[in-house]
Parts: sequence; C-alpha cells; structure tokens
Amino acid sequence: METTVTPKLDLPLLHFSNTRKPNSIPSPILRFSSFNRHKKRSCLASSSRLGFETETKTTESESHGVLMVKSIIGRRLLGCAAAAAVAVSLCCDSPALAESLTIAFPVSRAREVSTVQRTLVEAWGLIRETFVDPTFNHQDWDSKLQQTMVEMFPLRSADAAYGKIKAMLSTLGDPFTRLISPKEYQSFRIGSDGNLQGVGLFINSEPRTGHLVVMSCIEGSPADRAGIHEGEKLVEINGEKMDGIDSEAAAQKLRGRVGTFVTIKLKSVKESGTDSGIREVKVSRDYIKLSPISSTIIPHTTPDGRLAKTGYVKLTAFSQTAASEMENAVHEMENQNVQSYILDLRNNPGGLVKAGLDVAQLWLDGDETLVYTIDREGVTSPINMIDGHAVTHDPLVVLVNEGSASASEILAGALHDNGRATLVGNRTFGKGKIQSVTELNDGSALFVTVAKYLSPSLHEIDQVGIAPDVNCTTDMIDSLTGEIPNKKMNSSVPLLEADSCVVVAEHELETRQSNGTAS
Repeated sequence: METTVTPKLDLPLLHFSNTRKPNSIPSPILRFSSFNRHKKRSCLASSSRLGFETETKTTESESHGVLMVKSIIGRRLLGCAAAAAVAVSLCCDSPALAESLTIAFPVSRAREVSTVQRTLVEAWGLIRETFVDPTFNHQDWDSKLQQTMVEMFPLRSADAAYGKIKAMLSTLGDPFTRLISPKEYQSFRIGSDGNLQGVGLFINSEPRTGHLVVMSCIEGSPADRAGIHEGEKLVEINGEKMDGIDSEAAAQKLRGRVGTFVTIKLKSVKESGTDSGIREVKVSRDYIKLSPISSTIIPHTTPDGRLAKTGYVKLTAFSQTAASEMENAVHEMENQNVQSYILDLRNNPGGLVKAGLDVAQLWLDGDETLVYTIDREGVTSPINMIDGHAVTHDPLVVLVNEGSASASEILAGALHDNGRATLVGNRTFGKGKIQSVTELNDGSALFVTVAKYLSPSLHEIDQVGIAPDVNCTTDMIDSLTGEIPNKKMNSSVPLLEADSCVVVAEHELETRQSNGTAS
C-alpha cells in the first residue's frame, strides 16, 4: 500500500530506502511504497587482493559495496540537478521487498550551499549503507539527515555548510570517518599514487614564525638540480609573497603541468643564524616520483670475525608503489649477499591496506592468514594468501613504535603472528579500523570506517596496539655497549650508527643466526 502527500512544486525530493523507519519525521512530504532492493555485495571478501583504503570512483572491483552506492548516488544527483531535486536510491543488504520513504526538503537559494546539500546526501547515504557500526553510535541516522538539512538551509556560505556535514559525522564517535576538501583529497591521492607534476620540494611551516621552510628536495628533481637546499625560507612563488600562506597552498602553487616553469625566491640562513639575502631561481616542472622506500646495506663484523651484511629497508607509507619498490630493493640486496633484514615501520601512519597486504606477501610463503576483518554484522573473515612465495627467507626484524599505525600494524601483525619476524621497538599506535575512500561529486572525499581488523592470532589491535617482542629501551642499549663498538666500527651508514633501535635489531638478528632460529 502506498501513502502519498502531494509535494509543493518548489520542494525537491529526497528518496531513500528505509531499513529502519524513523519514529517521527518532521517533513512536509512522506511517501511509503514497496520496491525491489539491490543486493549489496560485501566489500570485505576474503581475498588478499582486495583493498579497502582505495578510491571508489572507478570501475574497479575493489570495495564493491561502496562503489555500488557511489555510482547510484552520483548518477541520480547529476540527473536531477537541473530540476533542483535530489533523488537517492541506495543498495541494501537484502533482496527482499521493503518499504521506501520519500522526504522533501527545500533547496537553498544560495547556489554554493545547495551544492553542499547534495554532498550531504551523498555522505549520509554512504555511511548509512557501509559504516561499521549499524547503530550509528546509537542514534537515528535517518533523522540526523533531516536535522542537518534543516540546519544547513538558512546558511549562505559553503564553508558553513560543510561545517554542518562535519558536525553530523562527528556524532558517529569515529574520528576516522571524515570528509576532506577537494584540495586535501588531491594531496591524499598524490601520497597514495606516489606521483605528481611539480618541482620536487618538501616544504613545511616553521612552528614559531609561520615561515615556509624547505624540508628537503627529492634527489634528481628539478628543485635539486636548481640547487635549492634544506632550511631555506620560501619567500615568493611567481611574484606572490608567501606571508600567511600555509604549506598546502604553497605546494599547490609549485605544482603544475610538465614543461612549465615556476619562479621561486628563497632566503638562505648562514651558520651564524643570520639571513644571507634573497636569491631567485627559475625551476621547470617535471614528473616527480615519490618513493616510500629507502634502503641501504649495513656491514658489520660478527664476534667470530666474519664480515656480515644486514639489509635495512625503511617504509614511510603504504602507497600503490610500496610493494613493487620494496620487492626491487630486496632483490637488489639479495644480489649483494645480504644475510638478514631490518624492516623499519616506525612513524609509518599507514595508507592503502592493499599495499600492506602485498608487502606482507613478499616475506611469507603458502596460504597464510594475513589479517581478520570484522564487518558491520559482526562476521569475522580471514584474508589469506594464495600460494605465496617469499622473495627471501633470511632472518627479519621489524621496527615499530607508537607512530606505526593502521596498515603498518596489519603488516607487523602478519609477519609476527606467522612466525616470520621479531618485533623490536615500542607498542604501536592501535588503529584497528579500515576505511573506504569515496570521491564525491564536488571533488571532496569521504572516509568511512567499514570494518575492524584483528591480527592473524585474533589479537585485538584497535586502541590496544601491538606489543614488540623486544622493547628498545635505554637499559637494553646499556646492556649491549660492550658489543656495539666492534659491531659498528665498519659500518658505512653513520646515521644508523646512532639509532639505538637499529643496534638492538642487529643484536636480535645475530642472536637468531647464532642459535639457528628458523625464519
């Protein structure tokens, strides 16, 4: 049976499937009817090739449930824009017939606010269908849409309207479910894709003064070739002074099409701390590859007088290229007869979960379980390797600390619980949640927590972290002081000589090798 209230002509319609009929709906228009629901495919399939923190505005099969919701919402929004109406039809959990609900809300007279209203509907719908907590932090999510839409209607600026969306998301009690601006999303994509067009500078704001300072240049980049150095102050870009400009805005100005030029004014600082004047450089833009991998070989002499080599690999983020670049680095070191490895995940905040799973498979054999996921229905599912073949079987130590989070913890847990690696350092951050990332029609992006995860030994990670096998403490270093000079005197990597956790890791590797510990 269908109930209809005739709408006013100046009111657009919001149409959404209703799995939980609201108790009261303060809306002028209600219509209930039956329709065939779409069946939502799970985005947590048991496959090591599935990724979760990936963009879903594509035709790829990753994060199936989010992609289906996104494509339906996007088409409906675009199709109804001319009529000043929004129609949203969401895919659902059951193929059975169910009720639908139509609610009308007025479109804002301010064009930029009406655009954000549509973004609100997109965000609300994605969360409604995929958020890991089906109670939405014990609140009526349908009513939350109505409340936010009413609060947004009288606003006159997009910033204020976006603030209402963020306020709505905050009620979920999950800091990882969030909306980011189009510019922030572009920066996220650069970090995950590992490629950009620009000059190859890392810049940041100096906390005390707010001045933009060059943190580093990518080796071989246009900025590096132009002789720009770490510590120089960024004064102007293309004649525009950088006073009061944040680092992200400045980075946007440095980026551009390959082959174009940007003129930069820099102020160097002498060793005495005084300014040495302003210089101007003209830099061409080029393709810049951001590598998340750095590696070196640490040579040392063992107690029995043998020359040994330890491969050190630092992974700073889980980008799309992380696994392939690590594989190349390990192959190169294998060709130089490295006997053991240190994988440094300290201060690695995570990134693409798929990249973390792919990196784990470089070190493991067989059909090992890499991680367990728990979906919104509470179903626990393993993600397993399929006939894996490790690149190397040499002993491995993984360095972790309180800055190792998310995909870092998935990787550390997979290697540790499968008996492949010893963990050295400090307890990890404790982010045991997986987010999907969806680009919305206005170019912004919505991160939604879609699952929780456990280590292969079913250990809780969220808000707990992973405890290392060996803590990297001052006491531990003091106990090794008699051995460190002989071990390190031949090292060609002085920066690592001062790294106490690397010293502890080498001691653990040496102990495992002398004891004949299997890896």
